[in-house]
Amino acid sequence: MFVTPGYAEEAPASVGGETHAGVEAGNGGGSFPPFDPSTFPSQLLWLAITFGLFYLILQRAVLPRIGGILEVRSERIRQDLDQAGRLKEEADAAVAAYEQALAEARANANAIGQDARDSAKLDAEAERKRVETNLDKKLAEAEARISLIKSAAMKEVGTIAENTAAAIVQQLVNGKMDKATIAAAVKAAR
Repeated sequence: MFVTPGYAEEAPASVGGETHAGVEAGNGGGSFPPFDPSTFPSQLLWLAITFGLFYLILQRAVLPRIGGILEVRSERIRQDLDQAGRLKEEADAAVAAYEQALAEARANANAIGQDARDSAKLDAEAERKRVETNLDKKLAEAEARISLIKSAAMKEVGTIAENTAAAIVQQLVNGKMDKATIAAAVKAAR
């Protein structure tokens, strides 16, 4: 056994067949107080008093503060949820207004496009009618000129036919015919 200098070792004492460790010099005697059965009643009394005081402190000071903190947090959470709900409703309203404005803009664009198409159609139709009228006028003028040219040409056809017939008769028969006979023959052939 190890011996510390300055301490004397006592031999274990034997009482009634039990062996007890000896008391070292300067260290007091007995067993560890919390495990000594003779101190259990006072320990239980102090445990009850300490637990009661701790319970009262918790009940009177700590728990109301914790309850207040929890209430403030729950109120803040409720307010945040209410605000989030309002913001969501505002966002939904803004999206609905945007979609409605977009639909109106599309409808206006379609209406403007349709008006432009109708206006272009009307302008094109008016231009077509003006061109057709102008062409009809030019066609009537051309037909009138053709008719004049034709009637002038037809007037001279008789003279040309008479001259040609006189030339042919002269070539064929080597004789002259009078102009009245040739003119009567050309008129009869027409």
